[in-house]
Order: sequence, then C-alpha cells, then structure tokens
Amino acid sequence: MRFDEQQETPLFAALKKYVNDKTVSFHVPGHRGGRGIPEFCDFAGRNIMSIDVTSGILDLDTICNPTGVIHEAEELAAHAFGADHAHFLVNGTTSGIQAMILSVAGPGDEIIIPRNAHRSVVGALILSGVHPVYIKPVINEYMGIAIGITVESVRRALVEHPNAKAVFVINPTYYGVASDLKKIVEVAHSYGKPVIVDEAHGAHLKFHPDLPLSAMEAGADISATSMHKLGGSLTQSSILLVKSDYVDDRTVKAALNLTQTTSPSYPLMVSLDVARKQMALKGRQMLDETIKRCERTRRQLNSIEGIYVMGHDIEGTEGCFAYDPTKLAINLRELGLSGFETEKILKYKYHIQMELSDLYNVLAVGAIGDTDKNMNILINAIKDIAAKNRRKNVVKVPADIPDNQEMVVSPRFAFYSEKRVVLLEDAEGEISTEMLMAYPPGIPILCPGERITREVIDYVKALNSEGCHLQGTEDPEAKAIKVLADAQAVKYYERIKQVV
Repeated sequence: MRFDEQQETPLFAALKKYVNDKTVSFHVPGHRGGRGIPEFCDFAGRNIMSIDVTSGILDLDTICNPTGVIHEAEELAAHAFGADHAHFLVNGTTSGIQAMILSVAGPGDEIIIPRNAHRSVVGALILSGVHPVYIKPVINEYMGIAIGITVESVRRALVEHPNAKAVFVINPTYYGVASDLKKIVEVAHSYGKPVIVDEAHGAHLKFHPDLPLSAMEAGADISATSMHKLGGSLTQSSILLVKSDYVDDRTVKAALNLTQTTSPSYPLMVSLDVARKQMALKGRQMLDETIKRCERTRRQLNSIEGIYVMGHDIEGTEGCFAYDPTKLAINLRELGLSGFETEKILKYKYHIQMELSDLYNVLAVGAIGDTDKNMNILINAIKDIAAKNRRKNVVKVPADIPDNQEMVVSPRFAFYSEKRVVLLEDAEGEISTEMLMAYPPGIPILCPGERITREVIDYVKALNSEGCHLQGTEDPEAKAIKVLADAQAVKYYERIKQVV
C-alpha cells in the first residue's frame, strides 16, 4: 500500500466538483438536490442531498461496469486492503456473500459452511441451489454462544466431501472470535479449494497489528467486509475483495451484477471512498486508541462482582485462535439476568443501546467513534445493575444451544416446495421450509430443509420466555412455522438428487 496514493479520494472529488459546478439536473432522483423534499432536506442537510445522484452521469461512472472514478476508488480500496480487486457494495455485505457463493458453485454443488453463518448465507444457498455441508462450531458453554471452527473440522469435511467447491469462514464472529484462518486457508488450498470469507465484522482488522489477521492477510480468495460496521462508512456500504488463483474476478463481478442494484447510492459509495482513505492513513492511530479504550473498559467491567467480559483470555482455547478486543461481550448469568432483560434495562433506564443481546450476554461494539465519556457511562450503568442484582451463580435460562439439525432436503428445495403451516409446538419431526433466528445476530436456529427437533422447540420457548424477538418465519410471533406439505416431497428430492 502506497500512502501517497491513499490520500486521494477520486469519487468524492468528482461528486464535489459536480455540486460546485452548479450542474442543472434533469436526471433522477426527482428530489433535485433536496428541493423536492424540503422537510427531510432541512433535517438531513443540503450537502448530503446534493450528492444523492444517479449512476451513469458523465464523469461519475457506473457501478455495473466501472471504468472511471468508481473504478479508481475501488483500486485504491484494493491496495489498502491488500487485495487484487475491490468492488463497492451498496446492498450491504449480504450482496457480497451472495456474489461469493454464486461465484464458486452452482446448483447441486456443495460448499463447506459453519452452522453459525449469517442468514444471508442461507439466502444465497436458496438463490444458487448450492448444498451446504455444515461444520459445527465450537460452543462456549459459559457464554452460551457459538464461536469459531477448528482446522481439524475443516480438514475432516474436505475428506468426507471431496467434491465440495469451496470453504466458507466467518472472520471474526459477531462476538469477536477468530478461527485459525491462515491454517484453514492452507488446508483448503492443499485440496484445491478456494476460501471465501464473511468479514462483516472485520473491516478494521487489516489496519492494526494487535487485531486478528484479515482475510486477505491470511491468504483467503474472496472476502466481503462491512466498512459501515467498523470502518466508518455509512450503513449498508461494504466492499468485496478478491485475491485468488482459484476464482476469476470477472466471474465475481458477473455474479455481483446479478443481485446488486443498478441505481447505487452515491452517498454510500463516497463514504466508502473517504472511510478507506481514513483507515489507510489514520487507521492504526485511531484503532490504537479504540483498543486501549476497550481494554480499559473490559478490565473495569471484569472487576464488578457477577460480571464477566471475555477477551484475550479465551485465545488458544478450542475454537478461538485470536480475539478482537474491540468487542465487549458482557455476561450477566451470575446475576440471574438474561441478556435480553439487561438490554431493555440499559435502553429504558440508562438510555444506552447495545449492539445485541442473547440469553446470557449483551454486546457492546467498540469503534473509532467512541469516547471515554461514553465508555464510563456504560461502566457505571453495569455497576449499578450489578449492585441491584447480587445473586450469585444463578442460571436463569438453562436452555442449551441446539446441535446441528439434520438437513433432509436442500434449502432451495425446501423454499420452493409445497408447504403447510403448523404450530411450532407441534412441529417436532417436521421439515422446516423457513428460517428461524434471533436478530441480531442473525444466525439461524433452524434453516430451510432441516428437521425440527424437540431441542429446537424448547430452545425457542426459552428465548420467547425472555422476550427475544425472533425472525425468519412469516408468522411475526414465530408461534407457527411452514413445513414441507408431505413426506412424498422428501422421496421426490431423493430421486432427483440421485439423478443429479
């Protein structure tokens, strides 16, 4: 990465010129720089409205086949992240994950995937017709969460499924846990398989040596990274990175053009341009402060009786090769509080909004925009909550995370099959045609094509009892679920699978 070139922001410069030239617009969008929607413009600001333009304007390039300033901005991003190619995403990392899977496999092919992958992966499986080979992640029993996968589990899956087209890895997980990605890449490449990476929570990794290795540093072939989460850009803006001897970038771009909009948001893209510059030039300094701030907060939280915040102490345990210290997963099980309950207390009593909650934890995401003042507000709130809940070793919700479910038919087959609706309570043994998850983090408890077990039903009941908002089913309360209409569908699936 050349620091002199990273000072450039070609897309941002072109948009500022377009505005400063006082160009008279007869193109969409129809708000004409905000004049057509004054109430919103007065709140959002004239500048942001003036750069909300459309793709294909002379000198502003087009996202579908960039050859001008978007292409220049993407090249700078590729250099900053250590990739050969970069593609701006305005449909979030979801569109990048879809493109990655569509790039490496087709209908009937297999991909090795951790079972705690995000819901966008399941959506990509439905779109592509790819069959997942699920790897069970390691479970941290005290935290009650799935963490990383092991090198051995990847190797075993490759031996058992020699025709699998690729290995999919999460780097890091929502909770900041990184698997040994470099060794996983080495193993996969030794079998001639590319590695594609969901790096939604790893946009910052490349820019500080005390963070886990980024996908590109570890030798992965493609990664989708959410710059908006931890890199400073606007929500929904992400980058797809490619550096591979196994996958042609032109194939990746063709797949991306299947799902990404032809009318991209220029404010989102220009925020990527500026955020990339900032991370390339100032990222280490900014992240140094962020890491120090988060570690100080972790120490103070861990000094509170009944509170545990995991960190580097779990590195080297099964499923955790490295840990991202900017994540503060605060465990409250010894206070007799669920994460869901704590999130509501923090929100409505202390006016603190956490990133997510689960049965035992609330998660605070440390970021470059944090301040010591805000961290102290969180510390004091947790101290106050702990002082009012001095019960020790109370496990309020004893439900365990369900094991991997039996995948009876592919997600695509389940999604398109004839269905019937049953109460979830009565669905034991049925085959789901819907996803079921807590969001965030968006990791499916149940995927389309999987058999519903009593273990899943009991776990969902435990989540409901704590006020968790479940998503994925057409029933907004997740009390009913769609399942395969009859057993004949399974027999039909087995017949067509043999033919394929």
